[in-house]
Amino acid sequence: MSSPDCTRQHSSIVVDGADRAPSRAMLRAVGFTDADFHKPVVGVASTWSMVTPCNMHIDRLAVEASKGADQAGGKGVIFGTITVSDGISMGTPGMRYSLVSREIIADSIEAVAGAEGFDGLVTIGGCDKNMPGCVMAMARLNRPSVFVYGGTIVPGLHRGQSADIVTVFEAVGKHAGKQIDDAELKEIEKCSIPGEGSCGGMYTANTMASAIEALGLSLPDKLADCERAGKAVLELLKKNIRPSDILSKKAFENAITVVIALGGSTNAVLHLIAMAHTAHIKLTLEDFERVGRKVPVLADLKPSGKYNMAHFVRIGGLQPLLKMLLDQGLLHGDCMTVTGKTVAENLANVGNYAADQDVVRPFSNPIKADSHLRILRGNLAPEGAVAKITGKEGSAFTGKAIVYESEEDSLKGILSGEVKDGHVIVIRNEGPKGGPGMREMLGPTSAIMGKGLGKTIALITDGRFSGGSHGFVVGHITPEAAVGGVLAVVQNGDTIIIDALKNEINLAVPTEEITRRLQAWKPTPCKEKRGTLAKYAKLVSSASDGAVTDAD
Repeated sequence: MSSPDCTRQHSSIVVDGADRAPSRAMLRAVGFTDADFHKPVVGVASTWSMVTPCNMHIDRLAVEASKGADQAGGKGVIFGTITVSDGISMGTPGMRYSLVSREIIADSIEAVAGAEGFDGLVTIGGCDKNMPGCVMAMARLNRPSVFVYGGTIVPGLHRGQSADIVTVFEAVGKHAGKQIDDAELKEIEKCSIPGEGSCGGMYTANTMASAIEALGLSLPDKLADCERAGKAVLELLKKNIRPSDILSKKAFENAITVVIALGGSTNAVLHLIAMAHTAHIKLTLEDFERVGRKVPVLADLKPSGKYNMAHFVRIGGLQPLLKMLLDQGLLHGDCMTVTGKTVAENLANVGNYAADQDVVRPFSNPIKADSHLRILRGNLAPEGAVAKITGKEGSAFTGKAIVYESEEDSLKGILSGEVKDGHVIVIRNEGPKGGPGMREMLGPTSAIMGKGLGKTIALITDGRFSGGSHGFVVGHITPEAAVGGVLAVVQNGDTIIIDALKNEINLAVPTEEITRRLQAWKPTPCKEKRGTLAKYAKLVSSASDGAVTDAD
């Protein structure tokens, strides 16, 4: 780290000197005083929106973060970026914008902070793509920064059982299977999302918030107020601690470790690789395999487990789990964090979970002895695929392909009864380029679980899965169908063999026949010719490389 004497490295270019009088004139109109022009400027990136309950409260948090920066001797400036709601757009064409929004968020934060000369940043995220988008911007800008998570929703209550958004999706499958009537479906719909906060299991938002804390980019206590985050940026400016001092290969290994221990979302694979790419760190699917061989799943959290995130917070949250992992030699304790201390120093005084809790298991009794995130390869996915196998679904599946060219068609097939026991549902042309946008298949997977088919059907796709998906599912198949991957030539009735112990996924068709089919295959032109999705389709990389739009 360089000498800590450049707290105004960027704002001074914008406001210092007689020639910058026009800039100062504009800033006076938004509340700057003479004194403020001599302070470090801290941008506060707010993902506030009334689009989704995940973000409806972020404006209040942004005000507190800006206040903290002001109290610590800086000048806070709040600015906005976008969010889209996965839960609302799921199963519609609008979901194609979800992963794309990660890039838009990163681009917009980078653009504002770069243009306005902010010296430091607080970024505040709620819904899934907010988190990696914020971190990617922080890494690109490489200015002292702290990420703040908006927090998880309190679960709803339906007939004495906790309920959340996945409860509603699975209720759709139960309704189609005549297990519940219209009245109960509406009852579940009305009680499952009681207020503000991100989806309540160990779904993607909570997974990524936990991973970012493990990376060292957020303060150790998620319940800590945003005011502290604003103040923390000023300390980072004084010490000149930047994201590049924190985002090391070891830090990303810590994040992978925590995601596995929590039983987190497959989206973490995609996002961590993208975040590492932005930070100039080489992170690959092989790193997830390597780390996964030695890290067990310890947290009994939804979607595959019993408890919601609120239960996890109630027993002490992430810090005691980090201490467990550190004491077991599974975390790198020497990694720097935004506290200005190392991981080990942050955890020095952290206590253990209470002995009578069963949300997080001891190492002697794990939910799974190694990672639930399985990186599969074979003739269907020579560049890799990602499965989420906790063991409850079994460890292998062989079945006959039933092929759908879109998520919507697959959902119709599941709900109508066209999909039957023993099928491997193939949903293709949903990858980053093929979608374009790589939609999540929460609708189909929830319908499968809701209809009670979770142990008799598998689903594979070049799309991805919500953190709320569970069952025998494989996503991120690369190369994707749209670029001529073998997935493009799977036919109804073909045998597909998935083995999560051998980490293999294969189409049981002779090589000569696969070659013949590929030679006859012709690509379908991109659906989008102009606009955001068209640009994305042209720029986006493979899912195995994080689906980034600025690949080398």
